[in-house]
Amino acid sequence: MKKTFNLVHPKIKAPRIVDSIKHDIKKYLKKERDQVLPSGMKYLTFDCFVGQSETSANKVDIKELNATIDDLVLNKAKTIYIEISAVAVASLK
Repeated sequence: MKKTFNLVHPKIKAPRIVDSIKHDIKKYLKKERDQVLPSGMKYLTFDCFVGQSETSANKVDIKELNATIDDLVLNKAKTIYIEISAVAVASLK
């Protein structure tokens, strides 16, 4: 999932947009977790990058994704770029 969300809308307030973003992320994660893992793989991890743009995105742990989005909103960001990719691994380190 690579997507840039615009937080400025003439009719929709920012908190509703943020709720929509978090819902889209939750749907994507559920869809990826429901897929069958390749043979020999036991776990699914996610690489997440979040920022105001693709060039300023930083790697974030999946557990801190919502908090990072909230921080960007508090800092009055106009857009949020989110990139999440699923990675199958044989064992956790």
